[in-house]
Amino acid sequence: QVRMVESGGGSVKAGGSLRLSCAASGSIFSINVMRWYCQAPGKQRELVAAITSGGSTNYADSVKGRFTISRDNAKNTVYLQMNSLKPEDTAVYYCNADLRTDKYSYTRSYWGQGTQVTVSS
Repeated sequence: QVRMVESGGGSVKAGGSLRLSCAASGSIFSINVMRWYCQAPGKQRELVAAITSGGSTNYADSVKGRFTISRDNAKNTVYLQMNSLKPEDTAVYYCNADLRTDKYSYTRSYWGQGTQVTVSS
């Protein structure tokens, strides 16, 4: 059983910062890519940022230069540092990880429960 638990969401004024964390726990053999997605009301879930086990990253154009994704492989944790927040960043943020539960298993994708980020003008 694998759990993905997010924390760090909240309400902030435009220009402020938040740091999201997501820890994976349970039966984990290896984690490949870890990602953050967001979903605003009435919109589809979209990719915000991703990071490989080796530390390579990519970002949505809308967050480049403002958000930074990082991970601690020893803790199976991924972070999203969000700076210069804008009202349009308001959404539920979900973490996602592609991982294997043992050396014989296939890679599967797991999701966190989501954490709300609200940015007021």
